[in-house]
Amino acid sequence: MILGGELPGIRDLVEILILATLFYYIMLFFRGTRAAQILSGLVISLVFLLLVTGFFQLYTLNWLLQKFLVYLTLALIIIFQPEIRRALAELGKQHIFGGTAAERSLVDNLLRAVAILSERKIGALIAVEREIHTRAVQESGVKLDSPVNADLLASIFFPHTPLHDGGVIISGNRIVAAGCIFPLSQDPKLARTLGTRHRAAVGFSEDTDAVVIVVSEETGTISLAYRGRLRQGLDQPRLRRYMEELLVKSRRQISMLDRMKKQIDVSSESLTQTTAEVLEQEQG
Repeated sequence: MILGGELPGIRDLVEILILATLFYYIMLFFRGTRAAQILSGLVISLVFLLLVTGFFQLYTLNWLLQKFLVYLTLALIIIFQPEIRRALAELGKQHIFGGTAAERSLVDNLLRAVAILSERKIGALIAVEREIHTRAVQESGVKLDSPVNADLLASIFFPHTPLHDGGVIISGNRIVAAGCIFPLSQDPKLARTLGTRHRAAVGFSEDTDAVVIVVSEETGTISLAYRGRLRQGLDQPRLRRYMEELLVKSRRQISMLDRMKKQIDVSSESLTQTTAEVLEQEQG
C-alpha cells in the first residue's frame, strides 16, 4: 500500500476492507475479556501512527513501526496461544453436513450429572455457553479445559471441594471454568423465596444466551434458566426436552454463515420465540 499522500486505489481499498473485517472478527473472538480493550487500543494506535507517518512522509518512523508490527504479531500469538488453540479446535469440530453427536453426548452427560446431584441434594449451577461469549464471567473463576464428563462434573459440586460454591461454564462441549461468580438477577418479579443460585442462574441468562441449569441443595429440585425465564421442578424427560431444543436442534439449524450473522446481531429473536413456544406448550 502506498502511504506517501496519494489517494488510495481500488487495491488499497480492498486491502483496507479485508484488514478491517479480519480485525472485527478477531475482536468478536476476544469480546468479553480484558484482553479485548488492550488489543483494540494497541491496534488502533498503531494503525493511526502508520497512517500519520505515511501521510507526512516520515519514512524512518513508518519503517520502524512496520518492523515493530511484525514482532508484535508474534508476541500476540504467544500471549493468546490458549485462545487460538481453542478456536482452532472448535473450527476443526465444524462439519459441513452437520452432525449432532457431540451435542447429544453433552446433553447425556449433563443429564447424568444433574441426576446424581439431584438425588444427593447437592447444590449445583451449570451454564452452557451458546453464541454469546462468557469469558468475562469465566475470569471470575478457575480456568479449566476438560471434556464434559458426568462424574467429573458432579464431583466439582461435592461439598467441601474448592470449587463447589461457584458456577461451572461449559463452552464448545468442554468444561472451561469452575467456581465462577454469576451476576444476580435484579428482576423484582422473581419470587422472594428463590435462593442465590436461582437468582444467579436467571441473572446470567439475562446477560447471555447461555442455558443455565440449577440444582437445589435443599430439595434436589432441578430448574432451567434461559433468556431470563426460570422453569422449575423439571424431571429428567422435560429437562432433556428443553436441553435438546436449545443445545441440539438449534445448533443443527445454525450454519457457519448463520453463526457469523448471529455474532453481528446477537438478539436471537427467532430462537427465543421458538423456546418460548415450547415453554408455553409445557405450561399448557
